[in-house]
Amino acid sequence: MDISVYRPGELSAADRAAWTAMQSKAHLHGAPGLANPFLSPEFTLAMGRVRRGVRIAVVREDGEPAAYFPFQRTTSGVGRAVGLGVSDAQGLVHRPGFVWDARELMRACGLAVWEFDHLVEGQEPFEAGASGTFPSPVMDVDQGYETYLGQLRAQSPKFTRTTLAKERKLGRDADGVRYVHDERDPAALGTLMAWKSAQYRRTGRSDRFAHEWITRLVHQLFHTRSEPFAGILSVLYADGKPIAAHFGLRTERVLACWFPAYDPAFSKYSPGLILHLRMAEAAAADGIAYLDLGRGQKEYKDSLKTRELAVSEGWVTRRHPVAVGHRARRAPVRALRNVVLSRPELFEPADRLLKRMGHFRSSR
Repeated sequence: MDISVYRPGELSAADRAAWTAMQSKAHLHGAPGLANPFLSPEFTLAMGRVRRGVRIAVVREDGEPAAYFPFQRTTSGVGRAVGLGVSDAQGLVHRPGFVWDARELMRACGLAVWEFDHLVEGQEPFEAGASGTFPSPVMDVDQGYETYLGQLRAQSPKFTRTTLAKERKLGRDADGVRYVHDERDPAALGTLMAWKSAQYRRTGRSDRFAHEWITRLVHQLFHTRSEPFAGILSVLYADGKPIAAHFGLRTERVLACWFPAYDPAFSKYSPGLILHLRMAEAAAADGIAYLDLGRGQKEYKDSLKTRELAVSEGWVTRRHPVAVGHRARRAPVRALRNVVLSRPELFEPADRLLKRMGHFRSSR
């Protein structure tokens, strides 16, 4: 393998085009996870504008591009997936049949360890370092919205009936309910981010938008348009104002769900669920194959999903003291979090405690 490492701004237009072409053909070769927008060059380039240490390894065979490996690294050689903590798909984008040695790749990238938490399926050289695998629910709309809705009625009849009834009631109670799939008004994005920050605080979670780089990243991606990548802001309006919104990323076949939120004043209508059904309808009409709801146990995801993908977390390490130290620090934290999330008798009390803390902070 001939491996060269570039800063994001150094990547040529030809390499960006080859990277995108590999993604667009991935589903034809049994690797649909590679089509995820978080694995697109646009996401890595946007990350490079808001975070240091973003690099791209380009692997060539016989002078032709064979794979693209985006990563972040520190000066000491600690590596992590690009956007670790906010990215819902990670790995190496490659042409069909490409085989690589994980440690040889890491050596060429100057990495002692590479950490991931949303490794897509089919990355066997990296999967050897996985410490756990988790479901990532999806909404299949490749056969059209009516087919998806029919499947939803069959598997979750009460949920589907109740949600559609709430949508009809919203239409009776509110004036001028409308849905915009690709809203370009930055003010609507600001409204979504304010709702999401309030939700994080209300539930005792860390507010992602309190981190300037995440806010900048979302704004960067909102204004990013290429073929076939785009940041998509979807908004449900009632009475002339937004009541639910979602910002995600799309490629030719995948809409990655990312930041959903709604106005709590309209909670009795379940506007977030109505929004997701409208998103599914518009995505199907737009040629999207599925909406990826992302890793994480949520009741609404279980209700909307048609199946699940699998993503993994873990580390790939070389024999290096930096790798040993990094894993020793990170492994106990990850293990404890996963135990709490996987066991209702632990998660539910922890969730209630976080919400009480969030209520206390918001009332001060």
